Amino acid sequence: MNWNDYEAVWRRQPLPLGAMADLATIKETFEAKRRKMAATLFVRDIAEASAGIVVCVVFAFFWWQQGAKGWPIGLAIALTLGVTLSFVRERIRANRYQIGEEAPMLAKLEADMAELRHQRRLLLNVWKWYLAPLGAAGLIVLANFLFRAPAWALTLHLLFLAGFLPVFGFTFWFAWKINRRAVRQRIEPRLLELEKLRSELLAP
Repeated sequence: MNWNDYEAVWRRQPLPLGAMADLATIKETFEAKRRKMAATLFVRDIAEASAGIVVCVVFAFFWWQQGAKGWPIGLAIALTLGVTLSFVRERIRANRYQIGEEAPMLAKLEADMAELRHQRRLLLNVWKWYLAPLGAAGLIVLANFLFRAPAWALTLHLLFLAGFLPVFGFTFWFAWKINRRAVRQRIEPRLLELEKLRSELLAP
């Protein structure tokens, strides 16, 4: 699973200019950017949910191989499944509040702003609902294998662990960092652009 794919898609787009953006340009590109965001979120949710199911199947296979003694892997499956269901819930929420093409521009604008605020909350809290559960699931599976390793391989496994944990921690820290950068460089400036457009539409 790679939540950072979402940030990578945003990175391939030109950076929004925020309140400094030209109003005419915001209007001209509004529909295209609206569709682009919806497509990006759709692909993200489907890809993440599918990857989560695959990971759960792999973990279940490990559990089956180890038998009853591998019960801690069940906790890892539960954590991974929780993250997977988060993306399923995102799709259900998106479909529930979807606005048709025939809707007034102001309604579409309000919907986009609400969606951006929601995505901002998700990214800023990515540790709570994404990184922490997946990190814990990975550590549970790793610990389960290490505790059942033969005594002669203990030193080798401890050396592996000493090298793996810093890389593991850095990867999750980096994911948190780039998601916060996505909020700062992509979502918040885009919200400023839409707020500027909204003010213009509501002006007498």
